[in-house]
Amino acid sequence: MKPSQALIGVVGDRNPSYALHIATDRALSDGAKAEVDWLPTDTIARADLSRYAGFLVAPGSPYQDMDGALTAIRYARERQVPLLGTCGGFQHLVIEFARNVAGIAAADHEESSPGAASLAITFLTCAVVGQTRPVHLVPGTRVAAIYGAAETAEPFFCRYGLNPAFRSIVESHGLVAGGLDANGEVRAVELPSHPFFVGTLFVPQARHEPGRQHPLIAAFVAAANRRQTLQHSGRAA
Repeated sequence: MKPSQALIGVVGDRNPSYALHIATDRALSDGAKAEVDWLPTDTIARADLSRYAGFLVAPGSPYQDMDGALTAIRYARERQVPLLGTCGGFQHLVIEFARNVAGIAAADHEESSPGAASLAITFLTCAVVGQTRPVHLVPGTRVAAIYGAAETAEPFFCRYGLNPAFRSIVESHGLVAGGLDANGEVRAVELPSHPFFVGTLFVPQARHEPGRQHPLIAAFVAAANRRQTLQHSGRAA
């Protein structure tokens, strides 16, 4: 691996026949801009996370080890390591933030813990699985700046999203909405105080075209490469 090439840890339980995992590999490694290393969620507690210049939390939840996924997300948030969470990654990014920043220790996911008292992630009121839907980008956010547009159309593959009752809670602690659906429900979040900490309910890597990275993937890889350069210069935290 060249010093300028980012080593990205993909948090997820890789299935070599799952189309979204194949798309993730292709989107990150296209043009040799990054080296991809999958991190099965049940190994993260023992992994050396300091090796990585960025983390992509992949689709495919529920994960084998939810705590493992949350550990990687917390590490990236606290250590200022670029992170992009898509689909299930978005959902677990929200849960980690709700638990460890907003102080809601019992925050949970309706898919894996339907009886939990504090569901940060709940069943979507409008089905979006297998659909490409418009996403309105919030002016002034990093996500909007990356696209350079007011709206995009993105593919969705999941049935769960941010519980609307939790939106004001996480936003009051700094995790803000970067993208909304036509009804104003959150479809992307970001942490403005972080070098790159973004979650999307949609899956940008599913739109990958050879030789042409999706703008969010390109921005994430660029942030990871900047981190990689800092690591090699000894200036990374």
